Amino acid sequence: MNKLDPKTRAQTLGMMVEGVSMRSITRLTGISKNTAAKLLADAGEACIAYHDATVRNILSKRIQCDEIWSFCQMKEKNVPKDMKGTFGIGDVYTWTAIDPDSKLIASWLVGKRDASYAKVFIADLESRLANRVQLMTDGHKAHLQAVEDAFGANTDYAMLVKLYGEAHGNTTERKYSPGECCGSIKGMVRGNPQEGLISTSHVERQNLSMRMGMRRFTRLTTGFSKKIENHEHAIALYFVHYNFARIHSSLRVSPAMAAGVADRLWSLEDIVALIEAREEAPKKRGPYKKRIANHLMYQNGTEATNHN
Repeated sequence: MNKLDPKTRAQTLGMMVEGVSMRSITRLTGISKNTAAKLLADAGEACIAYHDATVRNILSKRIQCDEIWSFCQMKEKNVPKDMKGTFGIGDVYTWTAIDPDSKLIASWLVGKRDASYAKVFIADLESRLANRVQLMTDGHKAHLQAVEDAFGANTDYAMLVKLYGEAHGNTTERKYSPGECCGSIKGMVRGNPQEGLISTSHVERQNLSMRMGMRRFTRLTTGFSKKIENHEHAIALYFVHYNFARIHSSLRVSPAMAAGVADRLWSLEDIVALIEAREEAPKKRGPYKKRIANHLMYQNGTEATNHN
């Protein structure tokens, strides 16, 4: 089977992480949509495996967690009754955890915004940390039991509950603008978190970066994900590129370098190398004429003999 050369793969992946839509990629590069989708799937699987194996024993002092909304196939209000509750159709949330000092995305999970996914996400986060941290989340109640189950007493946990009022302006502005933040309540849940450090600003800013960097998260467009698998693969590619191959403007190094997870800045070619390392070596095939002869003789109940 023909496959893209490394240079074209790197160019295509670069477009994906910069928010270029799949159809635009096919027009700009000349590759087919199926080829681009296959490359995204291969890159996503490779990035999932690499993140899971590499982002471990993180020496963080603080971690901020949040969830960002998106949807797949259709918006929740348009999901037919017989398909309600089916994962991958309607609302989809991405749970993220960021170290506000190194800006490293320590853990992420695509799922629903309920207690079962919160439990899996927080447990995964806990398994990646090497020491006690100050953990901060929003006021989503699902975090409470999840943090208790995963960390127990081994964390300084605080919640930041933001209070919103009505959006000002005319009807159109109220429709597309969030409510005005009127204030916030800092809740000390467990341990001894430092009140002055209780914040979710960094993880919320990361959510904005996701919306700007992935076409699938852009609101009010047709660029949303049509398959949940493609959605997960795009997010996996984005996070590996963000952690390892992108210089953070305030740190002047990549988040992985700042966190001590990597010792150099990656390039897109390094992500291509992850894909190629997972690909099976092509099987040796005999001479073309012999393979055709064997096929024809098999149909006649005989077997070809190699006289070479």
